[in-house]
Amino acid sequence: MTSAEEIQEAFRQCMPLFIALGDEVRLTIIDALSAASFHQQGLNVNQITQKTRLSRPAVSHHLKILREAGLVDMRQAGTANYYYLTIAECTRILMNLGFRLQEFIH
Repeated sequence: MTSAEEIQEAFRQCMPLFIALGDEVRLTIIDALSAASFHQQGLNVNQITQKTRLSRPAVSHHLKILREAGLVDMRQAGTANYYYLTIAECTRILMNLGFRLQEFIH
């Protein structure tokens, strides 16, 4: 049986995800990255800037938050950094919360 403390811990683990996903600008970046994931190995800051109409500093700031939340990762190719979605661990964390809540209320 799941305890209230376990649910609280599951929510705590999800907080960075909720914060990162709670911003419309970051959702726009995620949308651009998801569209590119079918055709490319990620997007660099310039490409994200073009697709989102945000400034480079704004894109970099939001990418940092998305990376810290575990939603986005980066690979380096030459002098460029390419950003791509990494949702497997985030999905596991969110599913854990869902399972804990379901067990707690039933």
